[in-house]
Amino acid sequence: MSGPWAPLNHSVFRMLWIASIVSNIGSWMHEVGAGWLMTSLASSPLMVALVQAATTAPVFLLALPSGALADIVDRRRYLITSQVWMMVIAGTLGALTLWGVTTAPILLIFTFALGIGTAMMMPAWGAMTPELVERSELHAAIGLNTIGMNVSRSVGPALAGLIVATAGPGMVFILNAISFLAVIAALKKWQRPPNLSDLPAERVIGAIRSGLRYARHSPDLQAVLIRGAGFFIFASASWALLPLIVRQELNSGPGTYGLFLASLGVGAIAGALVLPHIHARISRDKIVAGATGLYTIAMLALAHSVNVYTAGAAMVIIGVAWISVVSSLMTSAQTALPSWVRARGLALFWVVFMGGMAMGSALWGQVATLVGIPDALTAAAIGAVFSIAATWRFQIGQHDVADLSPSMSWPTLMLADGIECDRGPVMVTVEYQIDPEKVRGFIKFMNQMRRIRRRDGAFMWDLFKDIEYKDRMVECFMVESWLEHLRQHERFTVADRDVIEKVRAFHLGSGLPKVTHLVAMRKSLSMK
Repeated sequence: MSGPWAPLNHSVFRMLWIASIVSNIGSWMHEVGAGWLMTSLASSPLMVALVQAATTAPVFLLALPSGALADIVDRRRYLITSQVWMMVIAGTLGALTLWGVTTAPILLIFTFALGIGTAMMMPAWGAMTPELVERSELHAAIGLNTIGMNVSRSVGPALAGLIVATAGPGMVFILNAISFLAVIAALKKWQRPPNLSDLPAERVIGAIRSGLRYARHSPDLQAVLIRGAGFFIFASASWALLPLIVRQELNSGPGTYGLFLASLGVGAIAGALVLPHIHARISRDKIVAGATGLYTIAMLALAHSVNVYTAGAAMVIIGVAWISVVSSLMTSAQTALPSWVRARGLALFWVVFMGGMAMGSALWGQVATLVGIPDALTAAAIGAVFSIAATWRFQIGQHDVADLSPSMSWPTLMLADGIECDRGPVMVTVEYQIDPEKVRGFIKFMNQMRRIRRRDGAFMWDLFKDIEYKDRMVECFMVESWLEHLRQHERFTVADRDVIEKVRAFHLGSGLPKVTHLVAMRKSLSMK
């Protein structure tokens, strides 16, 4: 297992990591500047709260379309486009603010537009990481990305406070726009290998549909999403109630709140540094369970702290536990996804993350209103403990050894003359000759084939037994078009090839099982 700093040996990753820290510092500066500017433009708490909503809503609403785009277009160019978009939006808002023409609605519109850029970027940025480092270094790379985020979280707001005080929020927006140049320059130096597929790219709607279909038939990805939802809904309590804990329970001010956020960042950085060593000895499932337990203990300590020092120590522990769970879940999501659908799968992870945090925040805020802050945090901690048991059967560390690279083992098939590639649906049958005494073992592996076929594009799958010849069984599945079936060929992974070889081992006939491709002729029939 590689050390926590090993990914930095890759020059492209190192360059993009440093650039992302610079850009994230600018983003945190922008968030502080926007919030402060809104307090001077509109005194309503609702308007101030809408700034945060305008930042996060696009990520939740546009994650799936963004993930689809990131999978079907060149990822490098897509990321550059998103950075240019955000640079233009931030720069324009900065200019308007310096000219004194920014109003509350204008600020919300530009903040929402900047959030669109963030929504465009997040799935693609996550999907890019496995292309930059070795598989064994993925956990460390995600940890380093988290370290960079926490460094930015600590530095950005502090710089923003100084700049707002001396030059105003407009200058903060301008500096944020300039910070995107670092990422754009780094991305331009990345020589990403071209896509070798000869097939046309998927359409956006079809790509979204295929991404959802993959998630529906991928137990590995489902396990990550379920474990994530079980954690985020309860863990959100400490994030949502922290300002109230500082103000109402500890009778302190914004300085203490900033100290607590810094403590959380210190804990997260420490956790990211030790996590690769822990992962070398403990399975990811146990890391998530143990870190969730540690998080509950820290939440209880935070709920019943009587002074700033014990609460601050609890925040450090929360930071360690938080990064341990999030990094493990993110790594599991990465390793559960082949390259063709990686951004779409990560987009679903972000939907679960943002949705879980938003739903949890609303829930625990309401609970705190009814029973008080300490009891709300205690209830959240108890719920988190129960979530460990409730989600334990959804294992997230089982697929680390699976090779999800394309197997290229299916030959490319040619259509007969006069039949278009978009013709469909297409029915594929595979005939097997199976020893009746071994049917049960055969069906066990065919259930895995069913998931593979459905996950990669089939909208129907079934296994038939010939009532006349007891040793003859026929697999049948259907896809929307011939083009979609060709995409099935490209999506077939090395791990899938291992499954089909186990299936073929049951076949008694000479040679390989007979495969037949049937294309619907509805257009031809309608012309007669």
